[in-house]
Amino acid sequence: MQPVPTSDPARVYKNVPQLARIREQVLLGDVWKQPELAYRDRILVTCGVLAAGGKVDELTVWMRRGVEAGITLDELRGLVVQVTFYAGWPAGLAAGRAALDLFEAEES
Repeated sequence: MQPVPTSDPARVYKNVPQLARIREQVLLGDVWKQPELAYRDRILVTCGVLAAGGKVDELTVWMRRGVEAGITLDELRGLVVQVTFYAGWPAGLAAGRAALDLFEAEES
């Protein structure tokens, strides 16, 4: 049996339907729709937490979503610096790596 790649969550949800149900009903159906924070702000919080945990693959996806939701590249740069000082240098570098494609595309 081969391990499931972490970059393929759809396969995980297919094989663990309870997790898929919780994701759809609780996370996407409740948590992400709470009125206390705007969608873009939830994305910033999510990015900070993912960066603190060094979750580069997931962070890359959320940073792209953040830019689509109106988060600026300068705000992502600020997130990288903030994470560096509160979660540690490796976490800050992980956040920077997750944003590299976005930052480098800006230069083009």
